[in-house]
Amino acid sequence: MPASDKFQIQFDGEHLSAAHGQTIAEALLANQKLIFRNTPKNVSRGPFCGMGVCYECRMIVDGVPNVRTCTTKATPGCRIEIQEDGQIKSPEEKP
Repeated sequence: MPASDKFQIQFDGEHLSAAHGQTIAEALLANQKLIFRNTPKNVSRGPFCGMGVCYECRMIVDGVPNVRTCTTKATPGCRIEIQEDGQIKSPEEKP
C-alpha cells in the first residue's frame, strides 16, 4: 500500500497507522489492538460480527460513546478510546 494511502489515528493516546477505506475496527485489528470495550463486570470485548449487528465493537470516537467501529470509517486524526460500559450513562439517567 502506498504511503500516501496511510494516515494517523489516536487510540487511547497512542498514534497508530490506518489506511483510507478502513473501518476503525479494521485499523485497530491491523495494529494488534483487540480490546475495544469493557462490560460493567469488567469483561473485555472486541469485534465479533464485523457488520454492525452484535454491538461488541462499541467505542468512544471523538468523544461520542457507543460508536460501532466495524461500520465507521477511520478518518485522519480521529480519537478512539476503549469504552468502559459501567461508566457510560444512558440518556434516561440523570446526573
